[in-house]
Amino acid sequence: MRALELVSTWPVPHAAAAVVAADGTTLGTVGDVDRRFRLASLTKPIAAWAALVAVEEGIVALDDPVGQPGCTLRHLLAHAGGYPFEGTEPVAPPAHRRIYSNTGYDLVGDHVAAAAGMPFAEYLAEAVFAPLGMTASTLEGSPAHAVWSTVRDVARFLAEVQRPTLLAPATVADAVQPQWPDLAGIVPGVGRFDPCPWGLGFEIRGDKRPHWTGTTNSPATHGHFGGAGTMMWVDPAAGCGLVALTDLPFDEWAPAALRAWPALSDAVVAEVTGSAA
Repeated sequence: MRALELVSTWPVPHAAAAVVAADGTTLGTVGDVDRRFRLASLTKPIAAWAALVAVEEGIVALDDPVGQPGCTLRHLLAHAGGYPFEGTEPVAPPAHRRIYSNTGYDLVGDHVAAAAGMPFAEYLAEAVFAPLGMTASTLEGSPAHAVWSTVRDVARFLAEVQRPTLLAPATVADAVQPQWPDLAGIVPGVGRFDPCPWGLGFEIRGDKRPHWTGTTNSPATHGHFGGAGTMMWVDPAAGCGLVALTDLPFDEWAPAALRAWPALSDAVVAEVTGSAA
């Protein structure tokens, strides 16, 4: 794909990317798709997928109480649990505002691990990595930010999100729809939005502007970016997903990344949909 040539212009030591069609086929790649990168917060949607497998297995439920009074597993997966970015003490009641929280995902991991009777890293490997053939992927710490993986493996996950084999269609539809859609909040590194829609693990683009996805990505676009300089999204209107991994922390090239990622996203959407000039 010509659009992926843009990745070679990025000011990063290493980068790789792939575009995945709605039917799961890979439309194009660039860079070393087998190089392992730290995914950072791209971990969250993958961890959420495992939590949803646990829901379907019946070992947990989305309305299980987890954490502070009134907080449930669903709240935590949607960053509506009232927990801060880091730290164990709540800073707001549940469903009061969208507070992006690593702590919330640590609580998710602990809850699933206790129910499954195994460490969350093992559950994630058995529930998601192994059946999807993500053989290069491992969780090496927090379920909020510590998966290491490759573009080849993340492309397999994006294929799963678009054409699920591990979850029922209704579960996936729930995961990629806004939860408590009226909540305002901050997308770290991007800005404050009112509303700030989020699904179960996935940020929902909605009407956020400016944004790290493209100007032509649909409001239904769902995905995540990470502090390791990583990003992925699925746009059902465009009929494709995109993953781009780098090894330069977002904070070290944030202004450039917030230009490069939307430009790449727009180029991918244009090429896939046939709207390129």
